[in-house]
Amino acid sequence: MRFLNPALFLAGCIAALPGPAAAHDIPADVTVQVYLKPAGSRLQVLVRVPLKTIRDLDFPERAGGYLDVEKLAPMLPDVAKVWIADPVEIQEGGSPLPKAHVAATQISLASDRSFVSFEEALAHITGPRLANSENVVWNQVLLDVLLEYPIHSDRSLYSIRPGLERLAERVVTVLRFLPPGGAVRAFEFLGDAGLVQLDPRWPQAARRFLTLGFFHILDGTDHLLFLFCLVIPLRRLRPLVLVVTAFTLAHSITLIGSAYGLAPGALWFPPLIETLIAISILYMALENIVRAGQPHGRWMIAFGFGLVHGFGFSFALQETLQFAGSHLAASLLAFNVGVELGQLLVLAVFIPMLAALFRFGVAERMGTVILSALAAHTAWHWMLERAANLNRYQWSGAVAGAAQWAEVARWMLVGVIAAGAVYSGLRLLRMRAEVHSDRKDG
Repeated sequence: MRFLNPALFLAGCIAALPGPAAAHDIPADVTVQVYLKPAGSRLQVLVRVPLKTIRDLDFPERAGGYLDVEKLAPMLPDVAKVWIADPVEIQEGGSPLPKAHVAATQISLASDRSFVSFEEALAHITGPRLANSENVVWNQVLLDVLLEYPIHSDRSLYSIRPGLERLAERVVTVLRFLPPGGAVRAFEFLGDAGLVQLDPRWPQAARRFLTLGFFHILDGTDHLLFLFCLVIPLRRLRPLVLVVTAFTLAHSITLIGSAYGLAPGALWFPPLIETLIAISILYMALENIVRAGQPHGRWMIAFGFGLVHGFGFSFALQETLQFAGSHLAASLLAFNVGVELGQLLVLAVFIPMLAALFRFGVAERMGTVILSALAAHTAWHWMLERAANLNRYQWSGAVAGAAQWAEVARWMLVGVIAAGAVYSGLRLLRMRAEVHSDRKDG
């Protein structure tokens, strides 16, 4: 008979014992609240996080498993420094501020509502400590922290990288900036938003949105596929410029209108647009297959579908426009420029690639059919998936309401007017060119 090794038996028993593992689990989803207020030569930052986000501390407990607030209080400044103060990076005028001084800490009940305003939150954090007689457990309370930074002026330009995304698997940061004598600027973002300009000047806002627009078009598979289908039969400069210009003008109209709140706000609208984008790809691919050569009037089709794609671009901006500050127009223009730069880069790759394929690989007509068929196959599946998602919404006219459908009709009217204006302008330019040619011949 074999006997169990006592050391292994003891180690197994210890490993099986229930311990404070829950205190070290990474929370799944938390919300962090932050206030920033510069005043005189001091910047005050108030932070509220759930205590359960602190994972390297065994919280002292009283009888019954309740949190011992009195024993925990002396530990909180060090905890706040490691988990909150040190990760936060704040810049004044582009120069990093020194690490914060932890001026006060407070344990709060989950029901506490003091963070509805900066003044109430500050008074609460610096006020009396939570009574030790409160029967609370560690994962049901909040940690409030007051950080202070020395600054040169409360009128400086400030930016922040909170660095608190490591507190949980999914961290939503609700941040409010209170500049002196100005309106409160509110931000809400998921995870790491990078360096956030709290009161950006227009060059800062434009630079951020230029970059966003450039990378958005490169990441947008459906927009790229539509562009690809659009230019497969177009490799001469004049028709290519005409089609791309029409598409650009159209998506700029709906993008800007959406940013100013003119688009329908119903829940069914985004899935409707996503479905229409898939249909636009399918249509362009089928037209490439059915119509040989270079289809005439393609710029008008590009313009019509460009209006739809502009709404799609606007969805990418919904959560980002908060970083524009008071420079919405400059930010939208910069985003559009970024999109166009991204499109030019894509075209610079697509067109030589297509030319080389049709010259050395396969006949142009056959290659156009094959590439368009592959695009149509992809767009068909996208259309079915997105239509199924759209069907989950009650978006019929009776449910959606007359006002929302009137908004859609208004946008269709804008598109028709704009397309007519572009067409008339092009006709006028062509007539002037013909007259000039006739005079020159005569």
